[in-house]
Amino acid sequence: MNTQRSLAVFAAVMIVCAVALGTVEVHPIALDRLLVRMDSGLLDRLHDVVARWFGNWAWARMALPLLQRPAWLFPVALAVVAVGLALSRSGRKTAQRSRRGS
Repeated sequence: MNTQRSLAVFAAVMIVCAVALGTVEVHPIALDRLLVRMDSGLLDRLHDVVARWFGNWAWARMALPLLQRPAWLFPVALAVVAVGLALSRSGRKTAQRSRRGS
């Protein structure tokens, strides 16, 4: 299976996940609440990893705002990136130059 097809399949799976996350709950659930439901200590471990690798500023200014967004937005973002990568992998075939001398 080629990379382009794999990325397209991944994007489709992420869209299905986003639709499932968006329709399962009556009210949109934030990503941080979903992660706490999955594992109560996950946010603490995630904070430790982000703070260790990037510093506390990254947690406060980048990770927390993302975690407060609706949970369905994360798989949609991954799908958009995967589609972009798949399209860029398709590329145009380059014209081959003639090796004949003039």
